[in-house]
Amino acid sequence: MDHNPKILTRGLSVYYGQKQALREISMDVPRNRVTALIGPSGCGKSTYLRSLNRMNDLIDNVRTTGSVEIDGLNIYDRAVDVVELRKRVGMIFQKSNPFPKSIFDNVAYGPRINGVGDRRRLEEIVEKSLKRAALWDEIKDDLRKSGLALSGGQQQRLCIARALAVDPGVLLMDEPASALDPIATAKIEELIYELKQNYTIVIVTHNMQQAARVSDLTAFFYIGELVEMGETKKMFTTPEKKQTEEYITGRFG
Repeated sequence: MDHNPKILTRGLSVYYGQKQALREISMDVPRNRVTALIGPSGCGKSTYLRSLNRMNDLIDNVRTTGSVEIDGLNIYDRAVDVVELRKRVGMIFQKSNPFPKSIFDNVAYGPRINGVGDRRRLEEIVEKSLKRAALWDEIKDDLRKSGLALSGGQQQRLCIARALAVDPGVLLMDEPASALDPIATAKIEELIYELKQNYTIVIVTHNMQQAARVSDLTAFFYIGELVEMGETKKMFTTPEKKQTEEYITGRFG
């Protein structure tokens, strides 16, 4: 395994009130790779994903124990600035959620909040982010158009550009293509493959084929536990646990 992982999770448990959603998860997420989280609905994948940028903090009655270190910093330390953390760990949701603003203003939103006021600098950031999100060529003449006027697949790439604009190190994606048609999905998958050169990506997906296509590592979650994690090829051909094999081959209770 990677001796210098980007994200180090140790004994992570998450409780919603009395209900334990994650049980003692310990795993390493290597840098500049794509790690896919698979498993049935409600088994903790999204809870784990949201624990990596403390989105679970927004839920009432949630309690988290154990530790998550990103680049050596325990993100659950009291001194951690959560706003700062969420800039470094961007999040892409299942349903694209552009702001009701122009394409330009969607992407410039984060940098502006962080104090970038210079128009030339903002234009550079917007162009670079849209290029990285593989959207620039389609919309470069329409930057004043509302982000909501784009197609579903373009909106999702706009949300990716918006996350990239504040220069994160990690991108979390919660089923980013589940609402998209096959062509838009293929574009997002291609994009994920490109982005891992510069970012560490963790993706939750229900789609086995997608996990097999886009990820370097796969982690199988079941009822709040991490059953098995390994190189994607190995996980899909010779998993160590019978449960993993049954889930991947579709013979699953």
